[in-house]
Amino acid sequence: MQLYILCGASSEIANAYFTTLNEHLSSCLIVTISRQPQFAADNPPIKHSNKHLHFETDYSEASLSAIAKTLTERQLPLSELVIFNGILHDLNNQPERKLEQISDTHFINSMQTNALLPIRCVTAFSRLLDTKTKSVICALSARVGSINDNNLGGWYSYRASKAALNMLFKSAAIELSRRYKQNRCVLFHPGTTDTPLSKPFQGNVPDGKLFTPSFVSEQLFKFLSDTRFLANFDNPAYFDWQGQPIDW
Repeated sequence: MQLYILCGASSEIANAYFTTLNEHLSSCLIVTISRQPQFAADNPPIKHSNKHLHFETDYSEASLSAIAKTLTERQLPLSELVIFNGILHDLNNQPERKLEQISDTHFINSMQTNALLPIRCVTAFSRLLDTKTKSVICALSARVGSINDNNLGGWYSYRASKAALNMLFKSAAIELSRRYKQNRCVLFHPGTTDTPLSKPFQGNVPDGKLFTPSFVSEQLFKFLSDTRFLANFDNPAYFDWQGQPIDW
């Protein structure tokens, strides 16, 4: 039985990915992790021989380590760890258009949520990797995290935190590849997806470029499941919803 871990499981893309795994896989344990005490009730029931466990967490090192220890006892090698956590704006802060709009609080929150939290998840759950099992560790990044692709400026906190995430994954991929030859790390840009994160900015999205969470999850599953596709990229891979590489 394969082990799949979804962090940030309360997000709409994570919910959709859970459904995708449930539809495509016949024997796996899907672990969902979020700040919520329960997983979304509107998901379809578990199918085939699949199983599901949900854990509530505050994403502290102690909490994640405790979850990892519990999962270690099941002796299932990790096939996929996908990290969906992310923040672009909140009730008090929008993406900055000017230098004067940079807020210490929002910048630090962005760094903690978009960069530190994902690498903390990698740290906790990489102990479940197996030297004989092909595995993928993936986080949702963004094209605006690319330094080469930054031609518009602005969005200081979000850009910086996603660029930091990319660098953290680059270092982690180097370290993990020494221990687990069959592990790959992936940074995935989902495009503009119809979720609360993108709601304030959907008015400027071209026709056909606003994606449903279901579409994004199917694309993500297709790419992460295709070892020959991933072999075309360096480790970590950095690509978008079309499977097209993104400049660092």
